[in-house]
Amino acid sequence: MKKIIYILLLFIVCFGINACEKDDICVDGNTPLLVIRFYDNTTDVETFKAPPNLRVSGQLTPDTFGAIIPNTAVDSIQLPLRIEALSTTFSLTTNTTTDVANDNEDILNFTYTTREFFVSRACGFIVYYDTLLDNLTVEGNGDSNWIKRIEIVNDTIENQNAAHVKIFH
Repeated sequence: MKKIIYILLLFIVCFGINACEKDDICVDGNTPLLVIRFYDNTTDVETFKAPPNLRVSGQLTPDTFGAIIPNTAVDSIQLPLRIEALSTTFSLTTNTTTDVANDNEDILNFTYTTREFFVSRACGFIVYYDTLLDNLTVEGNGDSNWIKRIEIVNDTIENQNAAHVKIFH
């Protein structure tokens, strides 16, 4: 009888140890964001310059934009690109106030290819963006575009530690 109890106890202990599994916590990161830095177009030196009262909206449908950054004055922003599509359109508007007549809107369309990367069972897949901005288009208010020049720094987005796009205004 004692042997059966010891064997049963040993079986329960072995089963309990084998039933444990490590925690599935994702610490390896997410899909990287597009990093845009803003620079002063009037100087030869690359001087950071925050656009006044910048509002960034992402295109949800062909006629609808949703606010991503409501109203800010920073010299760098991070924007999410669509995973399910091969292009993302943003509306970047400066001088946003209660008087809509002062708004100066430029629309940027980013075209890219995606590459999935399996991180782990907990994290699943993340997406890297390749050949970004090969077909970058900027639409605005004709001669009054607030974006004067765009420079592509890195056309592959695999991390968000450095700028991918420089916008001069």
